[in-house]
Amino acid sequence: MSRALTRRSVLAAGAGTVAAAWIGQTTPAAAAPDASSGKQDAWTGERSENGWSIDAGAVSRHQVEGASAAVVLRDGPVAAVLLHVARRWHYEIAPLDTGEGGGVSGHKTRRAVAASYESNYLSGTALCLHPAAYPLGGSEGLWPHHELIVRDILLDCAGTVVWGGDLAPVKPSHFQIAVGPGSEELERVAERLVPPPGATRTPVAGAVEDPAQPARRVKALRLSRTQRR
Repeated sequence: MSRALTRRSVLAAGAGTVAAAWIGQTTPAAAAPDASSGKQDAWTGERSENGWSIDAGAVSRHQVEGASAAVVLRDGPVAAVLLHVARRWHYEIAPLDTGEGGGVSGHKTRRAVAASYESNYLSGTALCLHPAAYPLGGSEGLWPHHELIVRDILLDCAGTVVWGGDLAPVKPSHFQIAVGPGSEELERVAERLVPPPGATRTPVAGAVEDPAQPARRVKALRLSRTQRR
């Protein structure tokens, strides 16, 4: 059995390379559970917290680029953007296909949630990266240089994705779509992040801009201030 992935074991694995939009404006279908108590409540509505419909026919299995791991997400721009998040995490923070930390998970059908934003898994508009290592309300956080990369990933997504480290209760493994259905910004971001037909993307960390570049750090910090709850 693989040992649980922690912030320290991620670093030891050698994956630590250096480096609001529309959020929750719908009425939750269930009162937000108290995550500190460990209690889960059933999400009863037809839409997840971020306003997307809960429709099993709208999701399918998608391969994470450069990894043997796959994840079920909502088809279209949602999957395109969230797969970009997963790809960069895989290359720049820790591999998603080693069996450690819980790998990657996305859409689920079980309606029990411990925080209202976990309902977004039901619509296929959220994913978890190493959920066992960074659970809801857990004490283990990312190393500062890993958080720097996460902030840069969010900058790539231009406000269309929010990180669980900025939500309450915190869940550093969680990423969710932060705009509603029909968002033109989500469409634009997806088109920018996904290569056109026939084009290839170099699957290495160096294919992205340097997260430590001062100008990008300033922009990422500005975005983080608008997204924290």
